[in-house]
Amino acid sequence: MGADELACLRDMKRIRAFEERVDRLFVEARIHGTTHLCIGQEAVPVGACAAIEPADLVSGSHRGHGLAIAKGLRTDRLMAELLGRRDGYCQGKGGTQHVASFAHGFLGTNGITGGGIPIATGAALSAKLRRSGQVVLSFFGDGATNQGTFHESLNMAAVWRLPVVYLCENNLYAMSTFIRDTTPTEHLAQRALAYGMPAETVDGNDVLAVREAAERAVARARAGEGPSFVECLTYRHRGHSKSDLREYRSHEEEEAWHARDPLRRSERRLTEEGRLTAGARARLDTEVAAEIEAAVAFAEASPPLDPALATDGVYAE
Repeated sequence: MGADELACLRDMKRIRAFEERVDRLFVEARIHGTTHLCIGQEAVPVGACAAIEPADLVSGSHRGHGLAIAKGLRTDRLMAELLGRRDGYCQGKGGTQHVASFAHGFLGTNGITGGGIPIATGAALSAKLRRSGQVVLSFFGDGATNQGTFHESLNMAAVWRLPVVYLCENNLYAMSTFIRDTTPTEHLAQRALAYGMPAETVDGNDVLAVREAAERAVARARAGEGPSFVECLTYRHRGHSKSDLREYRSHEEEEAWHARDPLRRSERRLTEEGRLTAGARARLDTEVAAEIEAAVAFAEASPPLDPALATDGVYAE
């Protein structure tokens, strides 16, 4: 069960190249507002999404471009969304923090810390009532576990035995605040145990470890046994957002985590297994780079959002 590691590596490389290109576009003032990159955290969305079916659902956080790609959204339409173009998934209205595609089971990213957790919980309740057999994955950061919505959602999911898996991308910092300054528990998974659900902490920079943990939790949810919690220990290479200079982190800490880069981990393992030659790696990098450049060209050829369409598709005005 689950995608092959070589396929996972391809998706992680696609996410990395997409995010690096977004970074450049922002510096060049071709993307406006702000943006939150997931460079360094690619193994979490790729590994977890490798454990689910296309009909299953996911919800994300403000750092959700990688999750969108892992769930199957096209990089060209996603790039168009970030550039505020009409061919984006939300006609350019969502931007970098509020992208959704119901056709892909992608319930959206969310600019509110912890805002996607109750959405995923509600979707899981709907799936249970409809007897659809769907499982919902909820992605959020360590900072979200200090929000009331986190605790309320986990309690409700446990009481009602909802088919949802809560995946915490613990990158150690809520914006610039170190986790030990806000959280007394050694592992965030301990918080889920208080709600009577299985919980485990895994290496979030190892795509296979994430996939295997997600497979266990998804199987449990699909069998009607209720929610689970998976804490994925990972690290964002860049700042919280584009305005963050990371002055609260040491160079030594960053270098130690860069050595555990999830892409390098998979490349080394596949090379040692004889499944990734230097030539195959070079071809993969070339293919991915071409895809992202084509995505930028598609986005920039798309017309900008028509102001007359600004209120289309919204629930309230």
